[in-house]
Amino acid sequence: MPAIHQLPALDDFRILDQQQIKNFRRDGHTLIKQVLSPEEIAEYRTVLVEAAARYNTEKRKMEERDTYGKAFLQIMNLWRVDEQVKQFVLAKRLAKIAADLLGVDHVRIYHDQALFKEPGGGPTPWHQDQYYWPVDTTNTVTMWMPLIDISVDMGMLTFATGSHIKGAVFNHEISDESEKEFDHYVKEKKFEISRATTMNAGDATWHYGFTIHNAPPNHSDTMREIMTIIYIADEAKITRPTNPWQENDRKTWFLGLPVGSPAASEINPLVI
Repeated sequence: MPAIHQLPALDDFRILDQQQIKNFRRDGHTLIKQVLSPEEIAEYRTVLVEAAARYNTEKRKMEERDTYGKAFLQIMNLWRVDEQVKQFVLAKRLAKIAADLLGVDHVRIYHDQALFKEPGGGPTPWHQDQYYWPVDTTNTVTMWMPLIDISVDMGMLTFATGSHIKGAVFNHEISDESEKEFDHYVKEKKFEISRATTMNAGDATWHYGFTIHNAPPNHSDTMREIMTIIYIADEAKITRPTNPWQENDRKTWFLGLPVGSPAASEINPLVI
């Protein structure tokens, strides 16, 4: 186990520009620069990368994986197994940004994810995150933060602007099928496609659970290191699962709480 050292506190609040908040709610996504300073992200990167490596269970060669498996290495709920990762995931600075974007007073953690796209890693198909989540609110948001400077060649998150407005579009998991169906839908509806050309370590994009998004392959020789945190508005309730993945999420991320109960198990702490 790595030695514990004092990490920068991330519990101060950042005041967002009101126009950026309005744009987020209109577009379904936004980029906020320097959510963590270069010095802060450098320290937290060490912790997050070490934890992701320690708990990664994907051992197959790239050619042995399906489309989902080729898209990224996915390690979830690291905050539950590493006290230093917990300091990052439960940071009030991050939670307050999430709450302000959503226009709510309080948010809870759904779960975190390290999403590391290997050199040569495949595309992440078009999808909606909230396909997987059995909750009764659209007030959900994912923070997507690179731990190193990244360019579009490394698999930049890409959004169909305004696509969150219609809610759930298709009943598709992340797959070749979701890529085909969503690609047709995005073109048919003429959504503007938006992505950053570059992001610095510590910058972060934020998107609603129903915003349609994808990411191209990693054409570089560098691992694309991303840490994500999913937030849900407090007072959300668990809905009846509409697919097997939602039932799995109800059991895994809400610890089997019954339909209709608050989405607030012991592993969905109130952060702010």
